[in-house]
Amino acid sequence: MTSHGDTSELSGLLAELERLGEKNDAAEDRRAFRYLNITRDTGEFLAVMIRSAGVKHILEVGTSNGYSTLWLASALPEDGHVTTLEVADHKVQQAADNFRRANLAHRITLLQTDASAYLGQSEDQFDLVFLDADRSSYAVMADRIIDRVRPGGLLICDNAISHASEMAPFVRCITQSGEFTVVTVPVGKGEFVACRSR
Repeated sequence: MTSHGDTSELSGLLAELERLGEKNDAAEDRRAFRYLNITRDTGEFLAVMIRSAGVKHILEVGTSNGYSTLWLASALPEDGHVTTLEVADHKVQQAADNFRRANLAHRITLLQTDASAYLGQSEDQFDLVFLDADRSSYAVMADRIIDRVRPGGLLICDNAISHASEMAPFVRCITQSGEFTVVTVPVGKGEFVACRSR
């Protein structure tokens, strides 16, 4: 799965977080306290995309407890880096602990901030922008999201099939921008993949 660090330790942590996510989300009625993690096959898909595209710099919107971030960071080369954004206090703390446990904290910058605020202030461009947060906000931030994807870079959004109607306005923005080649991949909850023209 990864060529970095102790793969058995990382595999064990990912499996633990999968069990925790399933148990927590089944019992928790409050959306803010659910983890709503990506599926394992989505993690594997992201890892393949990162390696095949030579991705080094990633922006993730929606850290949760860090499960998806671990997939992203573990697929990167040694000089790669993930910047990940999360607003919820309890999730930020759990994610930070999980990054340390996986020995990947050095490859991750975890920011407790609203995505809209970050995107409005940052001028950085990334090889990959991964969205897994408040889907209803994507279309409003579409121009700023596009600006963060470097030419030739990738934009990937989770829940493209499971929440297709919520995603539709954003998908329309990206498709009609004329800057991306797009496809929806039936992996996990559905991944909307857009590659920006060079």
